[in-house]
Amino acid sequence: MNEHDMRYVTLIGTPLAQSYAARMHNAAYAAMGAALHYTYCEAGTEHLGEIVAGLRHIPCIAGFAVTKPNKVKVLEYLDAADTLCGRIGACNTVVKTPDGALIGYNTDAEGFKKALAASGVNVCGKTAFCIGSGGAGRAIAFALADMRCGRIYLSSLHGASAETLAEDINAYYPGAAEAAGAGGCEKISACGIVINASGVGMGESAGISPIPAAALRAGQLCFDACYNPAKTRFLADAEERGCTVMNGLEMSLWQGARQIELWTGRQAPIAAMREALREK
Repeated sequence: MNEHDMRYVTLIGTPLAQSYAARMHNAAYAAMGAALHYTYCEAGTEHLGEIVAGLRHIPCIAGFAVTKPNKVKVLEYLDAADTLCGRIGACNTVVKTPDGALIGYNTDAEGFKKALAASGVNVCGKTAFCIGSGGAGRAIAFALADMRCGRIYLSSLHGASAETLAEDINAYYPGAAEAAGAGGCEKISACGIVINASGVGMGESAGISPIPAAALRAGQLCFDACYNPAKTRFLADAEERGCTVMNGLEMSLWQGARQIELWTGRQAPIAAMREALREK
């Protein structure tokens, strides 16, 4: 493989020290024999527009991935977004077309759906509580609505974003979502599914849970979009109280597989990706 033929994708976000994305993607490209390499770009929203503009004009850039806290803001700097991405209002994948246009996609929603399906979880008719209304929370909440979850209570750690997200969901799925207010803890015990999509529990907030352990009860499914650490404080609390727990590793796998398909036009090697994610 000629090194001058190599193309690159990068993940823009912060913090990134906990991310397994590069190891997963690069294992996939090696298994495929693809001249593509995945790297990291640690950056928040402050200079996001300039970074995106720069990537647009670098010929060897095939596209880029987007994570916290940039998934909503990045849409301002793209040329277009596919229907699902526009509906969700958050983008985690950008494809650069041959003419230099930047097109946004959301693969998080599909990743979440496939992760639940792989675990045999059916959310139809159930009640869910989701804390976190940023990029990941938007994708997860829209996925729940699309899977005909009976009721989705939304909470946010910052501002009125839960109210905005509930309005956005209800525009497509009338009556599916309701903002639970700050914390919204009084709603949690009545829900069969409890989700942490806030990012609290990883990086500098490792060891902290945004959901009080006392609000959880046996029999609930508790999902944390974080996967490093593998068992966050939230999931440890949930397990102690008799809940079924899932972290975000399978979601990361399946959303990454869809990204690879978008960037290469080829089927992703799931086995190689899963093996890379399991490396210590």
